[in-house]
Amino acid sequence: MVPGVRMTIFLTEDDRLGHRALWSVVLDRAREEAMAGATVWRGIEGFGSSGLLRSGRFPDAAQGMPVVVEIVDSAERIDAFAAVVAQTAPGALVVLAGVDVSRRGAARVFPLDDPVERTVPS
Repeated sequence: MVPGVRMTIFLTEDDRLGHRALWSVVLDRAREEAMAGATVWRGIEGFGSSGLLRSGRFPDAAQGMPVVVEIVDSAERIDAFAAVVAQTAPGALVVLAGVDVSRRGAARVFPLDDPVERTVPS
């Protein structure tokens, strides 16, 4: 296992950058930066700083459902990626947590602490 950091970015489905969903922009940027891994989770219910409960229990009223983007990499790479998040999603709640990372059975992966520049397959 190697030490890493998990960056969790809380957004909503309604958050946009131009005409694109903000979660999609963040995910694409994470891939462009060859981060070790990223996942987008769609929430079923939640609230933010407004206190407004967003829920899928009433489909006709469901707007702005929660979306969470999680990115895992080394502390240095997460720190560098934080500038991207600050630029693309300045109002987002971002949580950082230390994690122990282990990869099992994955082929062609870089260790989190590999100093070699990573490239994204096309």
